[in-house]
Amino acid sequence: MATVGEIFRSLAEFAPVERKMDFDNVGFLVGFENAIVERALVALDITDDVVGEAIETGAQLIVSHHPLFFQLKSVTDTDRIGRKVTALLKHGISAICMHTNLDAASGGVNDALAKAAGLEDAEILHAEGEDSSGQKYSCNRVGRLPRPMRMREYLPFLKERLGANGLRYHDAGREVSLVAVVGGSGGGELEHAIRYGCDTFITSDIKYDTFLAAKEAGVNLIDADHFCTENVVVPVLERLLKERFPEVLSTISKRHCQTAQFY
Repeated sequence: MATVGEIFRSLAEFAPVERKMDFDNVGFLVGFENAIVERALVALDITDDVVGEAIETGAQLIVSHHPLFFQLKSVTDTDRIGRKVTALLKHGISAICMHTNLDAASGGVNDALAKAAGLEDAEILHAEGEDSSGQKYSCNRVGRLPRPMRMREYLPFLKERLGANGLRYHDAGREVSLVAVVGGSGGGELEHAIRYGCDTFITSDIKYDTFLAAKEAGVNLIDADHFCTENVVVPVLERLLKERFPEVLSTISKRHCQTAQFY
């Protein structure tokens, strides 16, 4: 049977920790390195609901995208982070969190988003770093649709592919063809998309000024929600665990879903 440590090392091969951003906290964050894993739960976030689901299903491991914490000065059961950490430890559950290293990984968040967005031949929009092997990496992608689509046709397509309950957007009056994507909060990458010649940019958590900049640049802009632009990687993690550790029963959380709602 696989141990928590073995699973972490395998995931770190897929999404090298050295590719994380400086602010980030990724890796084996909570638990028991030598514990045997029979069941693993995969979710975008480690919420109270996800912790409860792991306890109820008898999972020994949660693998998430977003870190359970970034910096801790204390761990008590009186705050929202501490109560999850203490509950995990109490029930013998470990946590592995793969964040910006998974954003930058080949086959990770942004490749999954590009695929969901219908893009072909996706590649790095612009390099943000180079790892120890000399391979360039970045938390962005750009690619083309098989055929151009009008926004009124593309929006319902994207909404369905991402399982989103709503999209914020600016329609610049251009067909959707050459598209840049950034999973999560990627509004700062708009200028790179413009310089590349993209007609459309997809990300989330877009600020007012970014919508104005897109309008003035004549670029279609789609805010597809933080959860939805990144949750596309959860099936990737589940599949990876099943392929590399078939003896572990790996499942996607049934309780964690898009938090934002649209009236």
